[in-house]
Amino acid sequence: MIEKEVVSLERTVLVGIITLNQPKSVLEEYLNELNFLTFTAGGEVIKRFIQKRDSPDSKTFLGKGKMEELAAFIKSNEINSVIFDDELTPAQQLNIEKFLKCKIVDRTGLILDIFARRAQTSYARNQVELAQYQYILPRLKGLWTHLERQKGGIGMRGPGETEIETDRRIVRNKINLLKNKLIVIDKQMSTQRGNRGSLVRVALVGYTNVGKSTLMNSVSKAEVFVEDKLFATLDTTVRKVVIENMPFLLTDTVGFIRKLPTQLIDSFKSTLTEITEADLLIHVVDISHPNYEDHINSVDIILNEIGSGEKPIIMVFNKTDKYVNDNLKDKDDLEYEDKSLSGLKSNLFRKYNHNAFFISALDKKDIRELKTDFYKEVRKIHITRFPYNAFLYPDIT
Repeated sequence: MIEKEVVSLERTVLVGIITLNQPKSVLEEYLNELNFLTFTAGGEVIKRFIQKRDSPDSKTFLGKGKMEELAAFIKSNEINSVIFDDELTPAQQLNIEKFLKCKIVDRTGLILDIFARRAQTSYARNQVELAQYQYILPRLKGLWTHLERQKGGIGMRGPGETEIETDRRIVRNKINLLKNKLIVIDKQMSTQRGNRGSLVRVALVGYTNVGKSTLMNSVSKAEVFVEDKLFATLDTTVRKVVIENMPFLLTDTVGFIRKLPTQLIDSFKSTLTEITEADLLIHVVDISHPNYEDHINSVDIILNEIGSGEKPIIMVFNKTDKYVNDNLKDKDDLEYEDKSLSGLKSNLFRKYNHNAFFISALDKKDIRELKTDFYKEVRKIHITRFPYNAFLYPDIT
């Protein structure tokens, strides 16, 4: 009998601060997300350390007393890594490493690490590697001074692990080389997009882990990789879909996240081009998540940043099968708000001018109604572009 290999999780602690701009409730949500990110990267969160401050300490992020408390906990609990919810400055990271004598990873480094694990194609790997080098460049002073940097683990899946490259010139050369590689691939991808002809382009967008890939599989009968972890999909997938004899292109894109590293936005511009060149966006939302409204806002911000905020959008609220009504107040209570799924549907339906759909992509509930709307919206775009084709695609009322 062959025994399965037991993979040990890296023992970690999370660190965050409460500020005037980030109250405790917001920080708790960020740390919950950071916990999920850590799990995705192969870590186990042992404890969270939170401090209330007006602003982060410029040298060590936390105050001296909290740093000493953190150091004692690390020593007595065999902690492998400390993960900070905010991006640390190079000086902060170096000072904290010296004080705690432990591997230090910030939110940006953690997300980059997950992207490195998830990238499958050479194009995605080049994009991630470029983002990693841009992140590493200002941190070269002391970044490679500790031997534990070569041991692997969370935050260590970076470029140059086989050779310690402390020379800034070498890193800059690699950045230029990767940029040139991506320019060549961008031109090839642009040509491919141009060869897709007159088909209407539809792109799935949304926060990470909201079920975009599952919806893609349900609508297009594709076999896109699906997993209940953050950033399961990095490589853009495009499939030709036909609904009621109407063909169009459906694209599954990388999920967004709050505090998305600017390095990733810059290096993934070509991936995001699939969004900027789309005729119609399908904004998928996990309605079962308690902070789904914040997720919507985060996606809207990034769409506006890449110039796609004004595109026609269909709101698709997914995971209705997981929705739980947390409002148990008596209906006679004057402050009662109907948070049942039917009540929520009614409110969101009005908010988005009847352009909202509620589905469970996993069990394909209400997918037929959604596909009918896809047909209507795609037909509208197509006959505007080619009015003489209107007779080929009848209007469905």
